[in-house]
Amino acid sequence: MAAITATLVKDLRERTGAGMMDCKKALEETSGNFELAIEWLQKKQLASAGKKSGRIAADGVVASYLHQGGRIGVLVEVNCETDFVARNEDFLAFSKDIAMHIAATNPLVVRAEELSADVVAKQEEIFTAQAMNEGKPENIAKNIVVGRLKKWKAESCLLDQPFVKDPDKTVAALVAEVTAKIGEKISIRRFARFEVGEGIEKRQDDFAAEVAKQVAG
Repeated sequence: MAAITATLVKDLRERTGAGMMDCKKALEETSGNFELAIEWLQKKQLASAGKKSGRIAADGVVASYLHQGGRIGVLVEVNCETDFVARNEDFLAFSKDIAMHIAATNPLVVRAEELSADVVAKQEEIFTAQAMNEGKPENIAKNIVVGRLKKWKAESCLLDQPFVKDPDKTVAALVAEVTAKIGEKISIRRFARFEVGEGIEKRQDDFAAEVAKQVAG
């Protein structure tokens, strides 16, 4: 029997969206076999979010969040299946939490497949240069790059990020929990994050030149 560690339970929870105790029970019942534990949960209908993945979620809300006196703002579209759920308090609170999370973590995309090949290639190039500059042998450098790229993707993709209000679960796991609780497919479609001054080249005044100008005047 494989050791049932907290990490294994956490991974199963993130994979299925089932509760922590249910995941632990599933691993105990399957002697620590991860894949069999997933099947066990599915048979017990505890991974209910997976059953709803094929449904169409075309209703929902655009939630907003403002932070730091309006210096950071977020709009996020969160979808559900019916307008009834779109007015549900749990669904609205979830949507607001996601907007707040985006304000705090600044992800690049919702899901990994939305990362463009060019962006991934550029990041891989950066990590490769870093590893080589650190003097790592080529074979070790390749493994380092793979690990750093995986970590970067997890940090860049909203669904893979640890949820700011509960870092023990990912946003994807939270989506699965809300889906199971509400009984409809829930999906985060897109978002926009705005930060005052972002992308604007700040003016850097030459203080010495300014003083000289004033003296000359």
